[in-house]
Amino acid sequence: MFYIYEKSSTYIMGKMDKQGLVRPDHRKSYTTMSAAKAALTRMSKRYRADLKETVNDPQFRYAIAEAGYFHKSLEKSRTVTNMMSKQQFTETVNTPGYMSPSSESYWSM
Repeated sequence: MFYIYEKSSTYIMGKMDKQGLVRPDHRKSYTTMSAAKAALTRMSKRYRADLKETVNDPQFRYAIAEAGYFHKSLEKSRTVTNMMSKQQFTETVNTPGYMSPSSESYWSM
C-alpha cells in the first residue's frame, strides 16, 4: 500500500473533489506506486487547468510513500490530553477523531 501525503503536515490526502480541492483522508491508500503516481498527476493537471499559482501545485506539496515506511519514519505525532483522565499522550496526526481519547465522540460510543 502507498499513501499520498502532504510534506509539511504528513496528513494522508484523499482524492480531489469536484471543486479541485484535496482534503485529508486517513482511509485513502493505493495498491501500487503507479496508481499513486497517476493520482498525483491527475491532481496536478486539474490544479494547472484551473490556472492557479504553481507554488502550491500538488507535485510540489505532496509526496508518495510506502505505508510501512510512512508510519515508521515519516508520520508526525502530536501531544494531546485525554478527555477523561486529563493525562497527556502522543498520537499521530492521522488519528481520526472518533478513535482518539481526546475527543468526545470517542467516549460517547
